[in-house]
Amino acid sequence: MSTRKVEVRLFAAARDAVGRERVPARVPLDGTVADLLRHLEDAHPAAAPVLRTCRVAVDLEFAAPGDEIPEGAEVALVPPVSGG
Repeated sequence: MSTRKVEVRLFAAARDAVGRERVPARVPLDGTVADLLRHLEDAHPAAAPVLRTCRVAVDLEFAAPGDEIPEGAEVALVPPVSGG
């Protein structure tokens, strides 16, 4: 299966859980947001509980699990925000 490399920006709790602000990921050429999340959870199992709560933005728009990630897309994981 052919894949493409995607760079993912992590924010707040996701960044803290993974320990980095940016991480590389591989998704199938027709890969979806769900594929990306599975890859990240496999690559960072200790961070999986946090990653599962995140919204994924693709090219500055929140994306659904079935949305494809196009070539050259800017991808970000944004955890829920709470205030006080």
